[in-house]
Amino acid sequence: MNSLIPVYHADGSLYAWASEQRFARLQAAGMLARVVRKRKGAVQRAILFVRSGEAKPLMSAVAGTRYSVKEHLEHGQAWDLKHLGGNCRDTRYAPDELREDFLRVVRDCSRNA
Repeated sequence: MNSLIPVYHADGSLYAWASEQRFARLQAAGMLARVVRKRKGAVQRAILFVRSGEAKPLMSAVAGTRYSVKEHLEHGQAWDLKHLGGNCRDTRYAPDELREDFLRVVRDCSRNA
């Protein structure tokens, strides 16, 4: 750890850039909820615990792809694919003018699998 380490609030905003010594003090004080390390073990970033009086974090612990969206169901949340037509109530994932092309791609992928 030769360089400064970014330390973030629980909501994802930057708290500070910490030196190796300051990072060690934060860790010893039990203020870090998560430490993200690179493959070889070097610290990449750290995330603080939510402190009293702070707003709850807005970001999710599980991130989907750019093609997925969280859907709120009766029994909880689930991931769903984004609909191309923009209508989240429709069960079709392609608008009518693209439906034939969409089905052709699905058929081709099914044959090659």
